[in-house]
Amino acid sequence: MNCIDNQRNRVKFLVAVIVRWPSENQFLCVLRNHEIYARVNIMEKKIVYFEKPGKENTQEVINLVLETAKSMNIRKIVIASTRGNTAKSISEAVEGEGLTLVVVPWQFGFKGKENPFSQDLVKELRAKEHIVHFGTMLFHTTDLYNTNIPQALANILRVFGQGMKVCIEIIMMACDGGCIGIGEKVIAVGGTRYGADTAVLATAAPSTRATSLRIHEIICKPIL
Repeated sequence: MNCIDNQRNRVKFLVAVIVRWPSENQFLCVLRNHEIYARVNIMEKKIVYFEKPGKENTQEVINLVLETAKSMNIRKIVIASTRGNTAKSISEAVEGEGLTLVVVPWQFGFKGKENPFSQDLVKELRAKEHIVHFGTMLFHTTDLYNTNIPQALANILRVFGQGMKVCIEIIMMACDGGCIGIGEKVIAVGGTRYGADTAVLATAAPSTRATSLRIHEIICKPIL
């Protein structure tokens, strides 16, 4: 007996015990006195793929992020920005939208004595009630802990692209710093070297609870 009703997109179980037949998608249902209905939930969502990684995708990423933030009622956007160009572009785009940006540049001392993120831009962003967080870059702590595990984790995440690794890292960094709440839904934006080419919808978690971090949706990313 076929227990899958394709037209109604519902699986109908006639019994409490189901034994799978050797042939795929066939089930032997032993009839008992109860009927249990289990709905099969299927959702179609759009993911935008860019032909190449890089800063040329930044404007389209901004458009997609604003669209997703509005449709999903997201109030905070976490952004990786090394020199401030991406942060400035997105801050201009969200003007009047009621969104708070959490901008995560390099930590101080990551490369050289000076931080490439403009301190004038820090003041400008904070004046607009956005947040700029210079936190410890979690996947670059090899010297501190004398272990390659952080770098190994980063390399694993890079199989999805550099921007995906960045998104996950800055979510935990922002959460560690109290810039976003534990369990708060946010959009994270990252890129490859310059600009933005990746965005995700996520539930935030700190680095001490990394396994609680959830990537719910990939909004966009480059094809690798």
